[in-house]
Amino acid sequence: MPAWMPIYYGDDALEIVAGSGRRVTGADGRTYLDFFGGVLTNMIGYDVAEINEAVQRQLATGVVHTSTLYLIRQQVELAEKIARVSGIPDARVFFTNSGSEANESALLMAANVRRSNQILAIKNSYHGRTFATMAVTGHRSWSSSSLSPLNVQWLASGDRLRGRMAGLADGDILEAAVDDLREVLATVTAGDVAALIAEPIQGVGGFVAGPDGLLGAYQKVLLESGILLIADEVQTGWGRTGQHFWGYQAHGVTPDLITFAKGIGNGFALGGVVGRAEVMNAVPAISFSTFGGNPLSMAAGAAVLDYVLDHDLQANAERTGAILLAGLRALDLPSVGEVRGKGLMIGVEIVRPGTTEPDPAATVRVFDECRAGGLLVGKGGLHGNVLRMGPPLTLTEAEAREGLSILTGALSRVDSEARIA
Repeated sequence: MPAWMPIYYGDDALEIVAGSGRRVTGADGRTYLDFFGGVLTNMIGYDVAEINEAVQRQLATGVVHTSTLYLIRQQVELAEKIARVSGIPDARVFFTNSGSEANESALLMAANVRRSNQILAIKNSYHGRTFATMAVTGHRSWSSSSLSPLNVQWLASGDRLRGRMAGLADGDILEAAVDDLREVLATVTAGDVAALIAEPIQGVGGFVAGPDGLLGAYQKVLLESGILLIADEVQTGWGRTGQHFWGYQAHGVTPDLITFAKGIGNGFALGGVVGRAEVMNAVPAISFSTFGGNPLSMAAGAAVLDYVLDHDLQANAERTGAILLAGLRALDLPSVGEVRGKGLMIGVEIVRPGTTEPDPAATVRVFDECRAGGLLVGKGGLHGNVLRMGPPLTLTEAEAREGLSILTGALSRVDSEARIA
């Protein structure tokens, strides 16, 4: 494998060999409570009967691929469901294999409808590893090339610990963000900007988010020039934030395009774009995705979306996420710089005690302590000092409390070590 592919736990890498519910078993023989879900992808958990049965029914036909040059009934049916829940009138849907490809497609559509390759993006963002999406990724660790088909200009992130928005109240952040947008449009663009692409909550960036209403404040300015809004919902979609089905709905705005992936496939390769018909239809040449919309992924995706809606997993995310957030915020440890997030999308920023200086080494120690205690979490953020948690939306209250106990114990032990040192 290439040297640039990271693997958790280094020489003690974990191979997951079985899973059930919210728990996985490693080749080491241990069972772990999973609070990362394959990077927020195993959204319903593991070994879910309804999803297994839908996939098995499709496998039993002997057809796992035909290409979209033939009618795929499951593709049409899932597109209709996604269009209905998107919140976009007269929506169209295009299926891809990943979030990177979904964002690449959305950028292509926006560039075509606006006849411009100018894109606005947010610092500290992550939108994928393809050529164009890497260009709109405002996170140095993931930007492996400065070459790009796009002309990208940057807006400030909503980071409240450091940077332009540090220490500001919500209202002041909104005002500063709009001022920043107007300044960027007036000074460093040619005027005919195609789109702003934004995550409602920055995923790889450590679950950093501006205040509710930020995207709405941006869109009021964008509409003055006809600039499109792309909401990257690869991590925030399908009820994960608890308060809303889509992250954008916290902002009083309707995007022109929404990109999705990860959780909707629950492990099957499935992503896509849903958006206004006139924008989606703007690609002037023939195009399709060989594997996007394949019968197997469509069967899985339809079962996942039905499960999310039938079991009201959005409400469960709000309920169980509140347990985790309340418990973490009650810790009051000097090495915890901030606890942030919504629903089952939670970040804990680790700093040197009493400062805002990132402490990636302590973050790794907490990360390892969690595994030792039987809990899997993720890590990320611009400085590698944020614990990231995105448990399956089926998490029970008992499992939330179990994971919280392991996590708070790990944080407390590492915090104590840091203060002694």
